[in-house]
Amino acid sequence: MVRRISIFVVLIACSSVLWAQPAPAAAGPPSPQRVPLSLAQVLDLAHHQNPSLLSAAQHLEAVRSQEITAGLRQNPVVLAGGQMISLGPDNPNGPDFYQAGLQRLFERGGKRQARLDTARSTTALTGFQLEDERRQTDLGIRQAFSRMLYARESLAVSRDNLEGYRKTVALMKIRLDAGDIDQTDFDRIDLQLAGFESDFDNAELTLKQSSIALQTLAGIARPDEDFAIQGSLNSSPVTMTLDDLRAAALARRPDLKVAQAQVEVNIGAEKLAIANGTADPTVEGEYERSGHANTFGGNINIPLRIFDRNQGEKARSRYELESSRLALTAAQNQVLSDVDTAWAAYLSAQSQSQRYQAKYVAEASHVRDNLEFSYRNGNTTLLDYLSALADYRQVNLAALNAKLQLLLSLEQVSYAANTEVLP
Repeated sequence: MVRRISIFVVLIACSSVLWAQPAPAAAGPPSPQRVPLSLAQVLDLAHHQNPSLLSAAQHLEAVRSQEITAGLRQNPVVLAGGQMISLGPDNPNGPDFYQAGLQRLFERGGKRQARLDTARSTTALTGFQLEDERRQTDLGIRQAFSRMLYARESLAVSRDNLEGYRKTVALMKIRLDAGDIDQTDFDRIDLQLAGFESDFDNAELTLKQSSIALQTLAGIARPDEDFAIQGSLNSSPVTMTLDDLRAAALARRPDLKVAQAQVEVNIGAEKLAIANGTADPTVEGEYERSGHANTFGGNINIPLRIFDRNQGEKARSRYELESSRLALTAAQNQVLSDVDTAWAAYLSAQSQSQRYQAKYVAEASHVRDNLEFSYRNGNTTLLDYLSALADYRQVNLAALNAKLQLLLSLEQVSYAANTEVLP
């Protein structure tokens, strides 16, 4: 009994020394660190540097340039010619004959306006496509940002668990040396250290990989090891209702606006097909000089649209218009489905995260601490202590993952409704 009390006193003394060890002094002045970026700063960086977004923006300008071509009018044509021209002093063939004229084709049926309407609708459609690509890029950045926050917190948890368990192993070594536990029990405790070390290494690797992924999305060509972000996995409840989110999605989703713009493009295409079925006259004015005689004349050419009245394009444009209207209905249904699906996932993730934060994390910590103290004093079995230790590791990582899934679900809701739901 006296021997057990003395060992217990030694353990308490060593424990206080191990847990109170000061941090090692810095070897030199700290190296300069990059200023951590917020989510808004990373998004702004991507909007200015992401090559995919820059490419889509240039494509939009190229499409907009087609409006210039669509609005051009037909160029006039200059005609000039001469006949019976002699290079000698006399002309036995008669007087010299010169001719000059000007002709121009005049479009009928509103062709130019129909081309302009179609080109402008195409520009609007391409602009909405750019917005949708930016929306998708923003979602990727938000998710990568959240995963990097998760990796950073996971690394901190893994580091704390590893350092704490190393101290436990050191105390168990004291008990082994004092003869209070046998070598097999100590080896079983020491073997658990491999799990903590593996958790730390995996968390460190995950942080590096998530940093590289986020920097790539932000448009950074060569990822920087010192890249850092600021933020938290903690999130606030959504204040908007499901009906609010549905209305916002129908009013703001750029992919839905793409479908709406496609209908406008096809309406313009149908009008242009009808206009192209009309005949365009070509008007010409001429001046002629034969010897000393000057004459003026003119003519008009009107093609007879007897066989070719652009029937095929008219039919095709009608079918394309009806197809785009049906596609618009499908897009509207898909938008509402996306919102409902994202909302259901959010409610599930919220419930799971709340359970871990309100109950299981504290319970796992309480059970681990009690069984650790009990085992150190010989009042519980090694199997119970190792089981409590495994439960603590599993619950903490699961709770952290639940916070990540909740944040990802919120980002998916924002993406589905195309509105910011996080305060």
